[in-house]
Amino acid sequence: MYGRGRKVWNERKHVASLNTVWRAPKCRDAAADLRAFRAAGTSLNLRCYGAIAEMEATMDQRARTEYPTPPFNPQHQDMPGKTALMDPVPDHGERTYRGAGRLEGRAALITGGDSGIGRAVAIAFAREGADVAISYLNEEEDARETARWVEEAGRTALLLPGDIEDQQFCQELVGRTIDAFGSLDILVNNAAYQATFDKFEDISADDWRKTFRTNVDAMFYLCQAAVPHMKPGSTIINTASINSTDPSPGLLAYATTKGAIANFTAGLAGMLADREIRVNAVAPGPIWTPLIPSTMPAEKVTNFGKNTPLGRPGQPAELAATYVLLASDESSYTTGALYEITGGRPML
Repeated sequence: MYGRGRKVWNERKHVASLNTVWRAPKCRDAAADLRAFRAAGTSLNLRCYGAIAEMEATMDQRARTEYPTPPFNPQHQDMPGKTALMDPVPDHGERTYRGAGRLEGRAALITGGDSGIGRAVAIAFAREGADVAISYLNEEEDARETARWVEEAGRTALLLPGDIEDQQFCQELVGRTIDAFGSLDILVNNAAYQATFDKFEDISADDWRKTFRTNVDAMFYLCQAAVPHMKPGSTIINTASINSTDPSPGLLAYATTKGAIANFTAGLAGMLADREIRVNAVAPGPIWTPLIPSTMPAEKVTNFGKNTPLGRPGQPAELAATYVLLASDESSYTTGALYEITGGRPML
């Protein structure tokens, strides 16, 4: 529908005319062009708008289904990794996610919100009407980019750099979010640390503890700081992993923490049920984020995600809708659940 020729909307005649442009733009660029035509063409008639909407939906669908498959170019980055240096660059839903007001007027705090799953969730929450506090370690460039997308959606972005291993900093995160937004309705514990080791003896005590401090202790600190301020209907969403039940041997420390997150989620959900605060977790499979090239050997990155039935890693954008569901009233009877998004790999 959109290949070597493309439709350009003739505002003056209020009809769609076909102008041939001898190039084949990428799907996302095409969808962006169509949005620009719609934004500029205030006098277009309904038939033109309908055609634009149809083509735009087609472009967005192609963007979602034509995701990259391995093998990828060998690549490695220093921790914690940068989005712009990844090849291919991940999709966070920048051109595809469309909100429907599900989180209108709410305030969210997302750890690890600068990139990867955190960025995709921040974009989706903002487009659903939420203001977003973005917690991150020190990835300023990525964090500013996420904030730009939140603000482009017409919502407020609050950048909060610092180390969530520190309990006092976690308490400050909650306090600063409430000071800025007046409330805290959604807490997303998404930040994570992992490192790959081939031999059990190579895992140092320091690395083991760092993994637990980042992945488990910080989640506990943040929940304990946030819960007293959360009203009935508020939600907590924790990012677990397929490693919760199917641990990768080379990620022993990480996998152990993810199992702990799944159990923490189920237990906390029971403790907070009488306060009508829902607690759920999302268990991603292999997702294409900066964590991958910065924590795995280049040869493993090359075929990352190939072992799934879908034959590729997931994109952060493919998880955002689940976080929105769990944050919204549409999941009002859901608590203590573990949502699996694994590309077909079973969690038994």
